[in-house]
Amino acid sequence: MPQKNAYVQLVVKSDETYAVIHPPVEGGTPLKVSDVIAYFDRQQLKEYDLKAVAAACNNLSQVTEFKVGMAPFRPYNELMDVDVSIDRMQAVCRFFPPSQGGSLMDEREICTQLQQSKITFGIDPMAIKQFLADRVYNTDLVFAVGKEPRQGHDGKIEYYFNTSLSTKPKKNEDGTVDYHNLNTVSMVEKGQKLATLIAADHGDPGTDVMGNVIKPYNVREFHLDFGNNIVANEERTEIFSEVTGHATVVDGKVFVSDVLEIPADVDNSTGDIDYNGSVLIKGNVKSGFKVSAKGDIVVEGVVEGAYMHSDGQIIIKRGIHGMNKGVLEAGSNVISKFIESATVSSGGYIETEGIMHSKVAAATEIQVSGKKGLVAGGVIRAGHLVQTQVLGSEMGAQTVVEVGSSPEKKARYNQLSDVIKEKKKELDTIKPILTTFSEKIAQGIQLPKDKLLYVQKLAGSYKAMQAELEPLREELAKLHEEISSTSDARVKVGKTVYPGVTIVIAEVSLTTREPRSFCQFVREGGEVAVRNL
Repeated sequence: MPQKNAYVQLVVKSDETYAVIHPPVEGGTPLKVSDVIAYFDRQQLKEYDLKAVAAACNNLSQVTEFKVGMAPFRPYNELMDVDVSIDRMQAVCRFFPPSQGGSLMDEREICTQLQQSKITFGIDPMAIKQFLADRVYNTDLVFAVGKEPRQGHDGKIEYYFNTSLSTKPKKNEDGTVDYHNLNTVSMVEKGQKLATLIAADHGDPGTDVMGNVIKPYNVREFHLDFGNNIVANEERTEIFSEVTGHATVVDGKVFVSDVLEIPADVDNSTGDIDYNGSVLIKGNVKSGFKVSAKGDIVVEGVVEGAYMHSDGQIIIKRGIHGMNKGVLEAGSNVISKFIESATVSSGGYIETEGIMHSKVAAATEIQVSGKKGLVAGGVIRAGHLVQTQVLGSEMGAQTVVEVGSSPEKKARYNQLSDVIKEKKKELDTIKPILTTFSEKIAQGIQLPKDKLLYVQKLAGSYKAMQAELEPLREELAKLHEEISSTSDARVKVGKTVYPGVTIVIAEVSLTTREPRSFCQFVREGGEVAVRNL
């Protein structure tokens, strides 16, 4: 590497020392005044003119010389500075030339100084030899480079069946919903591979130039967790279904249940159905009968005044005529052609083409689509959104639509806030007392037995109160998230909303007085406002 940067060299003449400033060449870096002064200070040189230093540093075209002190008893030797990067992954060295008669550093001296600077790893002997063969000054030279750690990756599980239970039905071109080809049940065959575990890669440690080990980032391990009707290979890295049935993933655990198929109606010929899996009913569900399932329930026909409970989805391809006694309870979604005179609750969303005179509640949203898309009569509740084409009726059927968090949730939120505030106040009172006594004990001060017992009891109370606070804070955070989402809660009407419909968003409400079209209801400034779609 040819010399490009400017540098300072000391020259001894008789009984005086001079500084010679060599200017930069071919775009090299000029000298800074502060760098020159720092170099003089290291050599204990005081008799220099600051203006002369500045002038010499600013002169980029020729060599400049000026007096800096009395001659030393011996010449100035070559010097090396060692600078370690902030992440300790590089050791950068910079050399300063000797004066006339001064000695040059050899490879042994360079390595010794690196060792004294605690540089023990990644030293590049070729870089040192290159400098010794072609010396350059006031130039950064990388003499040691650390080894970066090789980062690994988290483990993961690849599933070979549909793990999403929230797939919505497809809509036809005319706006109706295709209830015949829903494809929402994850059917698997006997012997089918269900999942493969890909192990976590923990990576490899690195080393910085000072010999410190650099650990790679922590990675997350996974393992295959599964229930009945499933077999694993010897290494437990692959699992297979032992039966033809329905596969689901619940909290990371894979389940396979046989699907119970009812070839005709649920009626006197079958009695009530209670099955630990999914149920497929080819016919209707007659009034007065019960169907319960741990998995999904799919009904090809009509549900009358029956009771149906599913931990998964309920799909009714031809709708429910509830006769004011039909009940649907689903842990996940409810998809039904229509809902009439029934009570329906869903832990997910509800999709239908019409709701008449029913009590319907969904944790997330209710979508009423299709050609009519009608909601008339009854009470409709959803966590975030109710969307329909027509809301209410010309006959004035009493219709209530509620979205957003309930008043009960807000009351619980305020109660939790007060309880947490009080407990935190108590903890803040106890903490300085415990700190004071801990400091005394650390100093070797003997406490009387009664005070020691008091401190131990107080510490126990402090720890117990902290344990009590944790679940309260988790519940508060969950409620805060739910209540905050109320700002997005809304009711959308694609065509017409009739007079007499009550819209409730959280704790505020509005009753429509006149027909409106293509509008949405939102909460603004503590009231329900009407906005165009």
